[in-house]
Amino acid sequence: MKFIGALPLWLGLVSLAAAQNDSTGLMLDPSRSLQAQRSNAVTYEVDFSVVVTPPYKTNKLQVWLPIPANDFGQEVSASRLSSFPISVEPKLANEKKYGNRFAYFEFISPQGAQIIRHQFRIKVWELRWNIEPAKVAIITQWPADFEKYRGSDSKAVVVDERFDKLLREIVPGQGTPLDKLDGVMNWVQTNFEYDHHDASLQASSEHGLTKRRGHCSDYHSFCAAMGRVIGVPTLVAYGINPFPKNSPSHCKLEAYLPPYGWVSFDVSETQKLVGQIEHASELDDAAKKKLIEAARARLIGGFRDNTWFAQTRGTDYELVPEASQRVAVVRTAYIEADGVPLPEPDPGDPAQTAFTWMTVHEYRADRTVPYPYTDWKTLQTSESK
Repeated sequence: MKFIGALPLWLGLVSLAAAQNDSTGLMLDPSRSLQAQRSNAVTYEVDFSVVVTPPYKTNKLQVWLPIPANDFGQEVSASRLSSFPISVEPKLANEKKYGNRFAYFEFISPQGAQIIRHQFRIKVWELRWNIEPAKVAIITQWPADFEKYRGSDSKAVVVDERFDKLLREIVPGQGTPLDKLDGVMNWVQTNFEYDHHDASLQASSEHGLTKRRGHCSDYHSFCAAMGRVIGVPTLVAYGINPFPKNSPSHCKLEAYLPPYGWVSFDVSETQKLVGQIEHASELDDAAKKKLIEAARARLIGGFRDNTWFAQTRGTDYELVPEASQRVAVVRTAYIEADGVPLPEPDPGDPAQTAFTWMTVHEYRADRTVPYPYTDWKTLQTSESK
């Protein structure tokens, strides 16, 4: 069993060497700590395992397991890694592009299923940015450190003229970057359909563009691509919902909006919540209208719930040690058998019944905490903040 000590800050203190001020005097630094109001902390005891059944006569099984790190919205402690029945000492390393940390397990000639287990404690805060649209600055020249958040990926967040054309159709008039991003997110909530079966599982902006359906990652990679067309640095952040569900992974959109820095948005879950409100027979039209307005205001104001913690940020990067290919995203794990990636499981897809690997997870919170994308009372609370 490997014990992990204090983990480095994911979004650490401002690096004065890297930070730059633009003509408005704003400090622009993608590594700057999150700038939000935090409250309602919850501590979870997490017992998270990946069970892998490698193909028959696999010579080398490789597993990269993301390790959640500290940021302004979460603190990780008491981290322990182990494997069974073959005991492997994992290697810890950060990939170079975004600094995501992984535990690497290598199994030689594994016989039957292998279990990789991560036990840890995590304290998670609710974050609210309370964005005032008039305060969001327009940046005409971004520092070089933002390039990976503004250009096109080779996979995942692909950006090309198709997105530019659609943006002009969605928000044809003039407006601030936040106005346009809001227009895109509203358009997605109206035009996209959440679909477990027809989903990329790889944060594919092209899947979102052509299919207009898919998982949270298809929603948020599409929004990330459109944000980059607008001129706003964006990324897809993958994490875990620490409550019972078939697949614990969930992602969010992050956009860099000076002076607020990185701001979190959850477009797909807000869409689901609005749909539930619209079909709630116990609510009259006036109550529905008020709750829907509150849900949309919470979305555009910037909100990260205390029922989610981040694991990886960014898309399209090389793992350490190097895998057979660059990864688009890592949701809960990335696994290869003799250099061939094993298919990602989606237990939410009723058409998928065979899995080469699966997650097993248990979470114990220190108090009862509502899920803000199904509990309408959290919207009423947000109105008072």
